[in-house]
Amino acid sequence: MAQSIADLTEALARNAEAVCRYYLSNGRREGHYWMVGDARNTPGRSLFVRFKGPLSGKGAAGKWTDAATGEHGDLLDIIRETCGFVDFADIAQEARRFLSLPLPERPSDIASRSDPAPSGSPKAARRLFAMSQAITGTLAEAYLRNRGLTALSKTASLRFHPRCYYRPDQHSETEIWPALIASVTNLDGAITGAHRTWLDPNGFSETNLGKAPIDTPRRAMGNLLGHAVRFGTARDVMAAGEGIETMLSLKIALSDLPMVAALSAAHLAAIRFPPSLRRLYIACDDDPAGDDASARLTQRAKDAGIEAITLSPHLGDFNDDLRLLGVDALRDALRVQIAPEDVARFMNAAALTANEAASG
Repeated sequence: MAQSIADLTEALARNAEAVCRYYLSNGRREGHYWMVGDARNTPGRSLFVRFKGPLSGKGAAGKWTDAATGEHGDLLDIIRETCGFVDFADIAQEARRFLSLPLPERPSDIASRSDPAPSGSPKAARRLFAMSQAITGTLAEAYLRNRGLTALSKTASLRFHPRCYYRPDQHSETEIWPALIASVTNLDGAITGAHRTWLDPNGFSETNLGKAPIDTPRRAMGNLLGHAVRFGTARDVMAAGEGIETMLSLKIALSDLPMVAALSAAHLAAIRFPPSLRRLYIACDDDPAGDDASARLTQRAKDAGIEAITLSPHLGDFNDDLRLLGVDALRDALRVQIAPEDVARFMNAAALTANEAASG
């Protein structure tokens, strides 16, 4: 039999301490309360969850209040905030999983409880990014380094979520995988969307390159058209391409050049130009979709009075070049493709010195 919202709330309240230890692991028990920084599991002491009290009504067990913000709620809200769910059906399913309860046989009153952030909306994307953590020391950093991506300065647009939810389709059960989270922003820096790369907790292999063994290990959400994942602030010169890994590979050789990842060929063709942009480097993937996107973006740039220069990889994309040919070969290939004045301006000075010494 399907459980109602009240049934789930009361079941969680009866197990309030276990819920807190699992979802609010950065907190600690103090007397009859669990203390933590906020409902997203930030370390601190401003939010307290009651362990003692009736199962419903005022002062009920499982109720929480954040003294810093005035926010309050129940343990279903804690699951929503810590897991990044936007659909209440997902929240209820996760609660059942935690409580080892059966899934509902049919949609119940649970499905009618609305969430303020519709699935896939910019608001949901902002919340997911806010709930994620810096990549330093995480599986996301290991994933990037295993892809040869060691230049991770100016990557505040990237974060890590240890338990990001993945649903193959609307009829499948939700799965939990760690994920690299990227913020998609407009030219003013406002988050309009997010991109998720689900990761293999077992680490890197040449088969999946560190991505989770699922059907679609990459998905985007929010408002993407015209916007991008940004590395640095573009002014007069910028590089644009499809994938995050592609652009971070270019960053190894062109460390000071602002870059954007549009996340797909279609979105690359539609990126918006900063008003001061005068030269655009287009990092195209070696496939028909990449060629078409490069051609359309080149024409748009020319129409806007912007010089467009295409950067071409030797292999399938620039991450393939970096991993399989090496950073020196990547630098050498790019050095003859970019404008001479940009070599000194954007290439790493130490790399230039090494190249000049080798050629001399």
